[in-house]
Amino acid sequence: MLTRRQIVLAAGASAAILTLAVCSSNANYEEAARSIWRHNSTKSPDGGALLRELVRYATLAPSSHNTQCWKFRIEQRAIVIEPDLSRRCHAVDPDNHHLFVSLGCAAENLAHAALANGLRAELVVEQKIKGSIVMNLAPTPAQASPLFQSIVDRQCTRADYDGKPLSVDEIRVLEQAGTGAGVRIILLTERPAIAGVLEYVVSGNSAQMKDAAFFSELKSWIRFNASQAVESGDGLFSRSTGNPSAPPWLGKHLMDLFFTENSENDKYARQMRSSAGIAVFVSRANDPAHWIEIGRCYERFALRVTALGVFAAWLSIGNSRPDVIVRFGRGPKMPPSLRRPIQAVLV
Repeated sequence: MLTRRQIVLAAGASAAILTLAVCSSNANYEEAARSIWRHNSTKSPDGGALLRELVRYATLAPSSHNTQCWKFRIEQRAIVIEPDLSRRCHAVDPDNHHLFVSLGCAAENLAHAALANGLRAELVVEQKIKGSIVMNLAPTPAQASPLFQSIVDRQCTRADYDGKPLSVDEIRVLEQAGTGAGVRIILLTERPAIAGVLEYVVSGNSAQMKDAAFFSELKSWIRFNASQAVESGDGLFSRSTGNPSAPPWLGKHLMDLFFTENSENDKYARQMRSSAGIAVFVSRANDPAHWIEIGRCYERFALRVTALGVFAAWLSIGNSRPDVIVRFGRGPKMPPSLRRPIQAVLV
């Protein structure tokens, strides 16, 4: 029989081992994040190396649940971005709206990265593979814009913001960034207007939280600790959402207990009230080509707010639309999400 002292020592040893494992996992996560969220260390890659580097920049775009729902095909003078339907969200995105928005975000990143490396990217939405994007590349003088510089710093943070308003000049710059062909942006910065949007957000979230398919799908994309996040290279890392790390079996159980309609609505209300404003993206038509353009406009907006030291995060309102609703403001930086290796997204 073990003595009390032996039990205490054994418990202490187990805790020490667990602490070491957690520290090691966190270190691995931080190392992985640094290797992903970086500018190219090679000043002038050429040929296939350059095109693969452009793909890497494209994958730093946001996607719903960080599913990374894209594939890339490298051709002689073009990069083709195709939807990866195996990674679509059936419950939260039944018509693939956000999937194509994500492809547009990736295309926008690729265009800025190409220009920084002396290539002009012209976007064409292809009909052969429905909704795929051809980025035709042609030589041009290199120009590393502030938006290109912001690619590695952009993140969709779910933290609270400081509630401070943006200046008139900053708002004007964001309006320009978020406008595109057939797409307009509406910026709401007055508190009554933000409160009005909050009603729709809470209503949409309540509908989703009552949907078992939505809850199950979301849970499948949560990465409850650093080891799980590094292994998968995708999904939503719990610490990035302000939640503690846990073993997957425990994290799922805690999610069942504490991830409730009321708790999520309270969180949304707090986050909205702490925001500097709400951006609403509206498109002229409801089809993949316009959803892709929405993605490009959103990503330009997100890169521009990043250059201003501001964050922007998508908001979910269930089946209610305009196309994309985003809260923005200044706040703390959270652990960045990870990405799969380039080999995993190349066709």
